[in-house]
Amino acid sequence: MYSDTHFHFFTLTEGNAETGSEILSEMAKSRASFALDVGRRADDLAERIEHFEESLNLIEDSVLRGRAKKMTYFSAGIAPDEDSIQNGYDLEEVLEEQIEDTERLAAIGECGLDHIAENFWEYQEEERDLFLMQIKIAKKLQLPLIIHSKEAFEDTLSCLDEGNYHKGIIHNFSYGEKEAKAFLDRGYYISLAGDITYTKKNNLYELENLLRYIPDNRLLVESNAPHYAPVPFKGDVNTPLLIRYTYDFIAAKKGITVEKLCKNVDENCKLLFKI
Repeated sequence: MYSDTHFHFFTLTEGNAETGSEILSEMAKSRASFALDVGRRADDLAERIEHFEESLNLIEDSVLRGRAKKMTYFSAGIAPDEDSIQNGYDLEEVLEEQIEDTERLAAIGECGLDHIAENFWEYQEEERDLFLMQIKIAKKLQLPLIIHSKEAFEDTLSCLDEGNYHKGIIHNFSYGEKEAKAFLDRGYYISLAGDITYTKKNNLYELENLLRYIPDNRLLVESNAPHYAPVPFKGDVNTPLLIRYTYDFIAAKKGITVEKLCKNVDENCKLLFKI
């Protein structure tokens, strides 16, 4: 019921298969139709898939095990962190080797631009090149992009237009209505995470306008676990099991039922990820 379009399973479980098994079991019990385990390093896909399989095999209930396997897909990508940007080996070659013949690969990313760090300008060009490289791979494979964009709206648009590929998700959306329009006009989906529940009262009007502006057929919801646990768990380690609080919050602000929101997100996942 509560699809999750972005979480980091290995990081969340700290590589512990028993913990992973418990999380997958509970997600399967909720009848989530789609769950995307998102990559952040060029070489992390094989390790993540192995950890998922180990966790899956510890689920004793065969029905839940089958649901967990059916709902889970993977992305592969290189997040815009300083280490990845500045390391010396051929990231494109490593990434392409990871995704070759990988079953259930549903997207490329997360990738993009992050200009929150004070010293981002020192490696701005390399960050841009890393993003453009992954846009090229997504375009070649005709897979959606999982796009990370923080305080980098104009530069993100510039890269997407230069790469001439407009299929994917602006994940953990942190901009306003004007920026949403620019992404939506290019064909992107907008994904909201648990930090949307942190919105202060004096900003609720703008948030409600944003939620009304995003079309139902272009809205996605993510946990971004282990980050940004929604209220009332703010400050705790986040898990996909808490995503229902984000769904509740969004549905209430949009004036629709949670069931309707879940149905919309599920339909959007089917269209975007071709599942």
